Amino acid sequence: MTISVLIADDQAMVRSGLRLILSDQPDITVVGEAADGVDAIEQARRLRPDVCLVDIRMPRLDGLAVTRALAGPGVTAPLRVVVVTTFDLDEYVYGALRDGAAGFLLKDSGPALLAEAVRAAHAGDSLISPSITVRLLRHITTSTAVDPVKPWRKLSDRELDVVRAIARGLTNQEIAAELFISLSTVKSHVSGIQTKLGVRNRVEIAAWAWQTRLVS
Repeated sequence: MTISVLIADDQAMVRSGLRLILSDQPDITVVGEAADGVDAIEQARRLRPDVCLVDIRMPRLDGLAVTRALAGPGVTAPLRVVVVTTFDLDEYVYGALRDGAAGFLLKDSGPALLAEAVRAAHAGDSLISPSITVRLLRHITTSTAVDPVKPWRKLSDRELDVVRAIARGLTNQEIAAELFISLSTVKSHVSGIQTKLGVRNRVEIAAWAWQTRLVS
């Protein structure tokens, strides 16, 4: 079963580039394109794609408004939104995640990370560009509702290695290469870590690592 994706960006060349990258993935299919925020919401509600890739700066409605409409608090049937933008301003990052985005990706992140962000969002996880992960976590650790001490002894040494890697912004593929383990093993560790820590995604795993000073 393929992952259906809607691309929303006001630049035709960017939409074409994203479509080209994703169409090369055997498990991802682009089902629609939108050139502005209003059209993005209309198409998303009609097509119900698995993942919506949304730019920040678009005519009529910006990406944050689109994210709130599709994935924000109170939305009856929320969709998974990944914000893909050139701008990594703090207010955009925090706003997108607060409004329900399942990821925040810079346009220069590369094809592999783009595909992984789509897969992560579809799986209910979150992926943030490594270049902004550390800065983001320094701001959210004080407000993330994670018990910083109690779960510590539940984690194995290998799971702690994975936690440290996540906190540094590494993707699953990069963690697998660094720790010399398979991608499926990394995913298994991430799932186990989420269960043991009582968190929802890798962003909260990383936040816990910063709270406990596992990384600094």
